[in-house]
Amino acid sequence: MSDTHSARQHLNWPRALAFLAHEQRRFTERNPISARLATQGQQHLLFGVPLHWMQDWGTPFALHVAHAQGAHVTTADGHTLSDFCLGDTGAMFGHSPAPVVQALQLQVQRGLTTMLPTEDAGVVAGELARRFGLPQWQFALSATDANRFLLRWVRAATGRRKLLVFNGCYHGTVDDVFVDLVHGQPSQRASLLGQVHDLLAHTVVVEFNDLPALEQALSSGDVACVLAEPAMTNVGMVLPDRGFWPQAQVLMRRHGTLLVLDETHTLSTGPGGYAQAQGLAPDALVLGKPLGGGVPCAAYGMSAELAQRAIHAKTSAPPGHSGIGTTLSGGMLAMAAMRANLTQVMTSQSYTQMQLQADALAQGLRELLARQGQDWCVTQVGARVEFQFCAAPPRNGTEAQAAMDSELEHLLHLALLNRGVLITPFHNMLLVCPDTTPTDVARLLAALDDVLGHIT
Repeated sequence: MSDTHSARQHLNWPRALAFLAHEQRRFTERNPISARLATQGQQHLLFGVPLHWMQDWGTPFALHVAHAQGAHVTTADGHTLSDFCLGDTGAMFGHSPAPVVQALQLQVQRGLTTMLPTEDAGVVAGELARRFGLPQWQFALSATDANRFLLRWVRAATGRRKLLVFNGCYHGTVDDVFVDLVHGQPSQRASLLGQVHDLLAHTVVVEFNDLPALEQALSSGDVACVLAEPAMTNVGMVLPDRGFWPQAQVLMRRHGTLLVLDETHTLSTGPGGYAQAQGLAPDALVLGKPLGGGVPCAAYGMSAELAQRAIHAKTSAPPGHSGIGTTLSGGMLAMAAMRANLTQVMTSQSYTQMQLQADALAQGLRELLARQGQDWCVTQVGARVEFQFCAAPPRNGTEAQAAMDSELEHLLHLALLNRGVLITPFHNMLLVCPDTTPTDVARLLAALDDVLGHIT
């Protein structure tokens, strides 16, 4: 990407490149143990890491972690970082919350998996119903699985095959959603490896916030559901226009299309997620990794009407494997973790604390960027904050992608790491947890201020 990119308008890019080289050397000097472990990992780990995303931080080699607690991560080299990534929401409520740790320690002694329900399952489902307003629930090991399972149920219940998604969306590694708009035309995402079927046959894509395009797509009467985040978070932050969702839901009801909301990330909004906070009424809901305090788990809920249609589809089908679920879905360990996390960690008091620090962070970023002469916007969904390389918040995936600058992101992320701050490697997302303190927020703001001072 050239240095004429709009994100670099007020930066000295040659100076920034020299600064990047300095920060790469500094990272290497400060992390010899991580360097050794990264070299060892190259022997037997594909890409040298357990998951190739772990290479996305813009560091010369993978940073290795020794332990994590609360709002902090300690690296293999003994550096303690203020963590605003929080496992990309897997630790949305802090690393190793005490109630979850205690529940896991007890459950380990009682058993890990049996493919049979425990008391915890009913308690968790009841708490989910109370919070999110949907009466029927099932469990999975990840939001990817939950989204995939729900799509199967919805297609079976409606008899329709098509899915509608918004341009730039991400719902885990569900193949069906890897369709984008390229120059206004639907196109299977080029980055999707190993896909042999034509996704365009069953997946429709339109821009977020585009009601006319949504109505036109739904008017064919063959779209089973719209699968969406209520606010897009995986292509940079894209917030809904005022009135978008109420009007969109009217269109969906008119054309018999169901609404499935993926709130894995927007659970940062409040105890009942974005939908409850904004008065939305989805037919189904997906909740992922934040639920278990770090233990792999997910849940998906259905309205009473959809649940009845799903039950009818199942009981009307021939006997045999349905392919919806795994033997570890609702396992004893995950249920114990979710029960502790939902009832003792994800409390209203925790959200109040998170919102307080997130508000301070967002305001601090706005003041900092203005002081540094950067016309970058700051967006926020509850405890989730992001700064984006554009003057106004993007309204759709195309605008959000156009604002991205991966080279600049990697420079910023690496330099922040060297200054004791960890943020998500995918765009510039920042997440606060109940353990995040004003000191952590001040540390991040001071670090970013210093970095921008070197490259402006």
